[in-house]
Amino acid sequence: MLEIDRITPTRRPSGRPVGYQRWRSLLFMHWPVPVEALGPLVPSRLSIDTFDDVAYVGLVAFAMQGVRPPWAPERLAFRFLEANVRTYVHLDGRDPAVYFFSLDAQSRIAVEIARHRWSLPYHHAAMRLARRGMTIEYESRRLDRSGARLGVRYEPGEPLGESAPGTLEHFLLERYLLLVEARGRLWRGQVHHRPYPAQRARILRLDDELIGAAGLPQPIGPPPLVHYAAGVDVEIFPLRPAGG
Repeated sequence: MLEIDRITPTRRPSGRPVGYQRWRSLLFMHWPVPVEALGPLVPSRLSIDTFDDVAYVGLVAFAMQGVRPPWAPERLAFRFLEANVRTYVHLDGRDPAVYFFSLDAQSRIAVEIARHRWSLPYHHAAMRLARRGMTIEYESRRLDRSGARLGVRYEPGEPLGESAPGTLEHFLLERYLLLVEARGRLWRGQVHHRPYPAQRARILRLDDELIGAAGLPQPIGPPPLVHYAAGVDVEIFPLRPAGG
């Protein structure tokens, strides 16, 4: 069995961050999927990362606040909603990372910056988050020809605390690296934040078109693995070439 270092990426890297963000009201939904369904959709140099030989696709919906470079004051920071479809990969047994199939965001400016600076597959969308007591509703519709939608209503539940290394929760949630292919090569990005204050969550309604729009088999039924985190404050570090 391949031993991958999953602890080092959780530590803050040296150097100065290129940005700050606050991630709030994070809903993590995960489904197991066949490795062979994911392999053709990621760069050929990457391997699908698995837990007990099971691969996962994730759908994460949350709010972004305080999005700014280090030189910008808080009053000029962006805030918007975001939802991403992702899986988990590694590069030759190192750099356990997120690979994004798509990212939907409410801010057109943020979409354009992320596309051009980070080469990430962002889409502009109309999005809404509303709270009614303990219930949270999240709605998204892409503002392009596809009009792909996401609608989810859920309730955060029992606190779980920080995920312990070696657990499935740690595998799914504690991801600090991303790998992206751009300009003919692989790039590695890193973020840093405290471990997620994880909670269980219960899905009350889910209507999703984002996973299918990413070219993945559309799951049938609610996700078997659902987690929530109230939020973390995040430092963003620059993209660097990955591997040799």
